[in-house]
Amino acid sequence: MFWIARDISERKAAEDAVRDSEERYRTIADLSPTGIFVNVDGYFAYANSSFARIMGFDSPESMVGKTVLDYFDPAYHGTINERIRFMLETGKSVPRLEEKLVRTDGTPVDVEVAAAPIFFQEQRGILVVVLDITDRKRAEEALRESEKRYRTLFDESVDGIYVASREGTLLDANQAFLSILQYDRENLVGKDIRSIYVNPSDRDRFVQTIDASGALKDYPLLLKRSDGKEVDCLLTAHVRRGDNGSILGYEGILRDITEQKNLQRQLLQAQKMEAIGTLAGGVAHDFNNLLTIVMGFSELLLAEKQEDDREYEDLRKMFQAARSGAELVQRLLMFSRKSEPRPAPMNLNKQIVQVEKLLRRTIPRMVDIHVDLSADLPDINADASQIEQVLVNLAVNARDAMPNGGELTVRTSTVILDEEYCRLHVEASPGEYVVLEVSDTGYGMDKETIEHIFEPFFTTKERGRGTGLGLSIVYGIAKQHHGHITVYSEVGKGTVFRVYLPAIPGETKSVVETSGIMPAFGSETILLVDDEDFVRELGERILTKHGYTVLQAVNGKEALDHFEQEHSRISLVILDLIMPAMGGTECLKGLLKIDPKVKVLVASGYSADSSVRKTLQSGAKGFVTKPYRVKELLRDIRRVLDEG
Repeated sequence: MFWIARDISERKAAEDAVRDSEERYRTIADLSPTGIFVNVDGYFAYANSSFARIMGFDSPESMVGKTVLDYFDPAYHGTINERIRFMLETGKSVPRLEEKLVRTDGTPVDVEVAAAPIFFQEQRGILVVVLDITDRKRAEEALRESEKRYRTLFDESVDGIYVASREGTLLDANQAFLSILQYDRENLVGKDIRSIYVNPSDRDRFVQTIDASGALKDYPLLLKRSDGKEVDCLLTAHVRRGDNGSILGYEGILRDITEQKNLQRQLLQAQKMEAIGTLAGGVAHDFNNLLTIVMGFSELLLAEKQEDDREYEDLRKMFQAARSGAELVQRLLMFSRKSEPRPAPMNLNKQIVQVEKLLRRTIPRMVDIHVDLSADLPDINADASQIEQVLVNLAVNARDAMPNGGELTVRTSTVILDEEYCRLHVEASPGEYVVLEVSDTGYGMDKETIEHIFEPFFTTKERGRGTGLGLSIVYGIAKQHHGHITVYSEVGKGTVFRVYLPAIPGETKSVVETSGIMPAFGSETILLVDDEDFVRELGERILTKHGYTVLQAVNGKEALDHFEQEHSRISLVILDLIMPAMGGTECLKGLLKIDPKVKVLVASGYSADSSVRKTLQSGAKGFVTKPYRVKELLRDIRRVLDEG
């Protein structure tokens, strides 16, 4: 027998080492929380427990022999085959790639895959390491959705949102922020935010305040638009801090309140003008009683004098002064809307043509007058004399603003005011309006002056030049005609006034008022009721001189007593409205109870007051205006007495 022996100790040792190594790596692979499998010829040759769990298998062994691509999303098959071919041909690994697996129950699984070529059980294969990133992908998607929602909120917010660095650089801003300031993104984002402050030092004040408190709410700011115009804003902001607590910058929400503040100013101005009008009306009532006495007695004395008498000229001056005072009172009443207009359908263009002739005679030639009248202008329901006064007052005001010459333009147009306009102008109502525009190229006015120009007796002229009532009268007339007036002015650039007067819908016919001269004398008995002694004395002098018999009463209660006793011979009652004890309205009710056919004239300093209208509606036959003018008083008395 021949024996051949070969020493395989080293080989056995190497095989044992390989087995030990494989055992160690298999143990590591089986215990790894990361999925691991081996792909040999497109089949699972090995899979660890983690991968079996990821794929929904009961055990790793149940996966061996199954087709690998059956468990990958078909969208990735082409990429997987290309990577396998590359590894087998080059022997090199491939970089990590996100792919999608399909579990046994059909549920998709997002994974990150790394692969490298190996020899497995003496066969060429691909070792694949699989990391389940489903939760991470969900978190990333949730983050993206959150960022998308935040960005949508950021971009679509009606309020301005911004982010700025501590140094003052604008890092980001939404479209609303840019729109408030009327900037393009490239012209503002990345720039120093101090450029939008009207006063750059306000930025330093803001930083000091917010650094001390950490946050601010409704902080007032005056910012500047790209065109230089100022914007009133409210800012709500907080400090952005780093991990170590240091201040990185500021985030905030900006709200434009310019429109709101304008409306507040308009409302306050309207309330102030209403209060001034009420005060003016009250003062005018008392002043009228005084003027009634002065004018009435001076007119009576003048009637008894000849022009060559020594006292005649003095009395005439007294009468003229009193009449000027009465005209001043009428202006106050016109402002306070307690002077009754006599509206009738009229064409504003025709009125302007008539007034233009007067303006060209009275306004200096160094002021060029331009008239631009709109064709097919609808009629307005207005008092012609008051509209003429509006034109003249605005034209004179423009003339005084151009002492060295300039251009005065009178223009008419038609406009429909919508709800949006009326929301921004508290005194306006929706509808069609005729617009009277009077503009000049004079000095112009600052904001502070504009806030006061419609107030009675406010004037920018030196003492002795004007009463300060011109524009207040225009304001009152506009309101009395259910319209409104606006003004726009810049210092050195002139002024534009626009008076909005409601247009009459449809076609209208003009009304022609007829007048006649009433006989002044009479023989009837008249009951004169007034709490002012001098007013009663004046009334009695006027009436008795013209043939009437006069009874007097100092208040409503005394008037009722007289009328109850003497009503059979009393033909007319002249009744003052405002008296102590019993006023004119209550007295009228009592008179009508005694005699429903009683003839009563209401005496009033203003005729558009609600108490006057109420009294007329209750049964009075008309009113006489204070201060008394002899001819007008006698005419009104005769008219009422002669009525059936």
